[in-house]
Amino acid sequence: MRRLGMLLLVLAAPIHRAPAQTPDSAAPPPLFVVRDALYAGAFAVGTLAIAPLDKKIADYLQGTPQAHRLLHPFSRSVEVITFPGAFVIGGGLYGAGRLAKNREMAELGLHGTEAILIGLGVTSVLKYSVGRARPYVARNPHDYGFGRGLHDERYRSFPSGHTLIAFAAAAAVTQETSEFWSHSTWYVAPAMYGGATLVGLSRMYNNKHWASDVIMGAAIGTFSGLKVVKYHHDHPNNRFDRWLLGASISGADAGGVLRLLVLPMTAMPGR
Repeated sequence: MRRLGMLLLVLAAPIHRAPAQTPDSAAPPPLFVVRDALYAGAFAVGTLAIAPLDKKIADYLQGTPQAHRLLHPFSRSVEVITFPGAFVIGGGLYGAGRLAKNREMAELGLHGTEAILIGLGVTSVLKYSVGRARPYVARNPHDYGFGRGLHDERYRSFPSGHTLIAFAAAAAVTQETSEFWSHSTWYVAPAMYGGATLVGLSRMYNNKHWASDVIMGAAIGTFSGLKVVKYHHDHPNNRFDRWLLGASISGADAGGVLRLLVLPMTAMPGR
């Protein structure tokens, strides 16, 4: 152990003598930290804790609340706004931002959509492999079948994809806007996460998901949104942003043809 300690001191010595790195040359902070594991563990515990109540919650939501007629169109509207609405909104923000040369708007749409797609990739693997029956198929929350989600949409209950989309968008938008407008978090976060919570409740109300499906979807979506935005802001010159935020649409030429020019990111206003 003494030799190992001396070796570590020798290896560390050049590091202390080296000149400090400039902000431009400093390595970006790690994308994943120990705190992430703690958050993931907390969501996992929460999912396991609510799982025994899945049937009780589902039975309640399919009882008295179904008598409220306004809840039916409201819950359907919330779901449509989430999917395909989230992709329409994200694509619209990106396109409008590019045309108006508004980098903040373009990043908001691009990174929000990216977070959703990455989150959907994770949930798709779980949906197809776990094969959990949706509540309207079987009133048994413990009805799992490995791999059957590949062949039948009715067995893709875990986790909730709509909830994932809503929370991925909420996390990405909240984090992105806080980077540009630091004082906006106090009203953007409640609005976005509150809307995402309504999506999860609507999926349970419409008998499409168990409560534990919704919690896990929210966890994956939140994690995806936060990490996508963090990565892009820690790596501002990454290839993805260079190509998709560095392309500039010029005006029509003499022949009336709209030309697409790919320019470096430094050409973007506000960079």
